[in-house]
Amino acid sequence: ILREELGETTREEQAANEALARADTLDLPAQARRAVLQEIERLRGTNPASAEFNVIRTYLDWMLAMPWGRSCDDRLDVAAVEAVLDRDHYGLDEPKQRILEYLAVRQLRPDAPAPVLCFLGPPGTGKTSLAQSIARAMNRKLARISVGGVNDESTIRGHRRTYVGALPGRIVQALRRAECDNPLLVIDEIDKMGSGPQGDPSAALLEVLDPEQNADFTDHYLDVPFDLSRVLFVATANDWFSVPEPLRDRMEVIELQSYVESEKVEIARRHLVPLELERSGLPHRVGIDRAALRRIVRNYTSEAGVRGLRRRIQAVLRKLALRAASGQPVPKRVRARDVEGILGPPPIPPEARRRRDEIGVVNGLAWTTVGGDILLVEGVALPGGGGLQVTGSLGDVMRESIAAAYTYVRSRARPLGIALETFGQWDIHVHFPEGATPKDGPSAGVAVATALASLLTDRKVRADLAMTGEITLRGDVLTVGGRREPLSAAPRPGQ
Repeated sequence: ILREELGETTREEQAANEALARADTLDLPAQARRAVLQEIERLRGTNPASAEFNVIRTYLDWMLAMPWGRSCDDRLDVAAVEAVLDRDHYGLDEPKQRILEYLAVRQLRPDAPAPVLCFLGPPGTGKTSLAQSIARAMNRKLARISVGGVNDESTIRGHRRTYVGALPGRIVQALRRAECDNPLLVIDEIDKMGSGPQGDPSAALLEVLDPEQNADFTDHYLDVPFDLSRVLFVATANDWFSVPEPLRDRMEVIELQSYVESEKVEIARRHLVPLELERSGLPHRVGIDRAALRRIVRNYTSEAGVRGLRRRIQAVLRKLALRAASGQPVPKRVRARDVEGILGPPPIPPEARRRRDEIGVVNGLAWTTVGGDILLVEGVALPGGGGLQVTGSLGDVMRESIAAAYTYVRSRARPLGIALETFGQWDIHVHFPEGATPKDGPSAGVAVATALASLLTDRKVRADLAMTGEITLRGDVLTVGGRREPLSAAPRPGQ
């Protein structure tokens, strides 16, 4: 009472007045304003020494720090955005095209709902960095959260204020960091969420990612709706089938395939080498030839992305930097012949390549998780009773494909010039070398059929020919899926 007579404000009144002044500067929705004003009145009547005082004050700080009605100006110039994406990333045509289509729609209809994209691909293929480039190209703030290993619904929706130490969920926290209501929000590792006694976080994400619901997303802590319809969501995942089905239904998947050798070399030449040169302190002293980069890719890395390639380039430049710092001469260009001297013996030895035409030996083209590869098929005929033996760490699908190829060759014995009694007098052994490496899939069928036909007709197969595709009992070669990776292995030297 004495302080009131002297014209001094109490601590609770000062806090309430400061909060009210901040609220007056914001364009709060009606429901949010009612909640703020109600908490301000509670703050006026709360003793500053009580725990409730700090609870109310923290809540008001969160409410008044949210970007109510604050938006970033989008850059909707399709040509300018395309230039930025092409400068930052080599390849990735489908993701770039999808973003440009979205911008074109926004130009024609600014209130069009934002899509929910899911970049799907192996680690190191540029999913997160592509999202960063999109944000920079569109002039949007970037917010990023990771949900890998999350098994608590409150991580997404927040805790109710009745709990001690309650905080908003990660979605609200990301929006506060972005300081605008239309950022590009990256949700990393969406395929690695779990569920536990505290609820299922994937179910909480349904409201976040559903365009029909996220205009009124309600965090448990704020307890008032916040409009997420202007947010551009980009999720990343490695395994599509690990993403819960309801979430898959709400996202548009854009697949980032593993890079082939030529793409890795080009990415290294355009992006990795200049960046690592700058970081190493050798920007104008040294360069790395394209042939040297190709040797590093082929003999020192085995991956779908380019993270291992980047580490190898860093290792090369670190050793050159050590030479420069020690006063030793540094080559102006690293050539292919210099790579082994710098990095040591290659952990991935060069492939054993066929040098001559042979009977019963065929080059197959295989898809692998780290690109394309040459898959050698060998066949040998032994005196016996007509048995068929296959070896090489093969899966069930490949074994079935070999059986189908063998049946087809037997059914076409007469046109191929094979005596029918041959099949009862010889045992056939089909082998795929590198038996420690598991192999599966139907695409070796045409290579196996060619190897068997070569073996039984005593005709050589060209060493510079490679093939892939599933063969049917009628001899049809089915459409080859994933042609990009296998074909990337075909033009390698010696093939």
